[in-house]
Amino acid sequence: MSDSTLSPARSEAPAQLPRVVVVGRPNVGKSSLFNKMVGSRRAITDPMPGVTRDAVRARAEVKGHHIELIDTGGYRIDARDIDSLVRTKSLELLESADLILLVCDVEELTAEDESFIEHIRPYSDRVVLTVNKVDNPKRESSIWNFMSLGFKHVVGVSAAHGSGFDDLEDKIDELIDFSKFGEQSPETPRIRISILGKPNTGKSTLSNHLIGSEASIVSDIPGTTRDVIEGSFTYKGSLYQVMDTAGIRRKKKVNESVEYYSVHRAFKTIEESDLVYLLMDTKEGLSEQDKKIAAQAVKKGKGIILVLNKWDLLPKIENAGQAVKDRTRYLFPILNFAPLVPISALNGDGIDKLLDTGYRVWKQLHKRVDTPELNTLIQELVSRTPPPRDGRGHHKVFYATQVESNPVKFVLFVNRKKGFPKSYVQYIVNNIRSRLGFPDIPISLELRERSGHQK
Repeated sequence: MSDSTLSPARSEAPAQLPRVVVVGRPNVGKSSLFNKMVGSRRAITDPMPGVTRDAVRARAEVKGHHIELIDTGGYRIDARDIDSLVRTKSLELLESADLILLVCDVEELTAEDESFIEHIRPYSDRVVLTVNKVDNPKRESSIWNFMSLGFKHVVGVSAAHGSGFDDLEDKIDELIDFSKFGEQSPETPRIRISILGKPNTGKSTLSNHLIGSEASIVSDIPGTTRDVIEGSFTYKGSLYQVMDTAGIRRKKKVNESVEYYSVHRAFKTIEESDLVYLLMDTKEGLSEQDKKIAAQAVKKGKGIILVLNKWDLLPKIENAGQAVKDRTRYLFPILNFAPLVPISALNGDGIDKLLDTGYRVWKQLHKRVDTPELNTLIQELVSRTPPPRDGRGHHKVFYATQVESNPVKFVLFVNRKKGFPKSYVQYIVNNIRSRLGFPDIPISLELRERSGHQK
């Protein structure tokens, strides 16, 4: 399977919402405008030019309707290397846009603005020239200077102060025929996957392969991905949302404010996910950062899959693959329950197995056990191996109940929490996992003292 082709079981998620793309040169305030419309800080903003690289997508509400809003990297005339990839990505998105917000700085119209405007003229019937940083009366009068550019729809806003957005939303509502689009409820079930790991382990390559498009820029330059890049696809009838994140390095190596926010946002996606694909380079093995990611995922009760990428590059010698798996298991004792899947994100080997494994884990996260079934097991375990005693007498287990799913959490009622043996708690957890259908996920077991019990 090539890295640009989806398997027959997978397809891009059907477009449900009108696509509004925010474009312009660096430092005109595209990301600030994007964040304002979305209502949260989804895109990184910083005075340093060129912070946004990949296209950042989010759902926004306009006059009671929903749109897919897309922030893009800044257009540069003299783009080289990564900037050239960013420019190409921004231009490609113009084709699929239902509406284009061309952002300019009210104080300055540069050669880069003029060059980009020539690229955008073929789409002028769906362009709203959005003049930003209009935050005083003098600048308001400067908006009219932009009328000479020949765009029919011109709106002045201040992303920093929030002014002018009613006019911008009115214009979007006027120019988009929302009756042509299906509204997808925010509550529509999705399997949410975050892809995490060190820089250059292949996260963006895997993300692109899953969603069937080049949503994330792929480069050998470490730290290419900064924002969290989202995309959707369907697989065997289920809808998936993928979040490609910035590579996470050791804290002492994170020395830019932009990278600090990238790493912080990457960790935050764990909370927003059902599943974490922890991507490792098969040849390099795991790192201390991988362990920290894993610990955070377990703490939050998320499904986690250890993904050994670049499996095709292993030496062609007997037992090389098994040695990698054994070493990974040895170094990841906290994840002895987590599935381990070898893949090649570049050529697509193992991707369907990865998705099948993810779906199995997701089903376990949503599983609920009836209280009678659970307590039949608890009584059997206590009868077979009673809790040990200490200086204050026997520890006793009364009953248990499942109180949450996704994350899966149980409560065990006992006579005394203090000093209750951790090894006995683990004994119960291990049996719940193996006997009641939770073999591949983290389980939380909270101890509570039964109300009214005399200690």
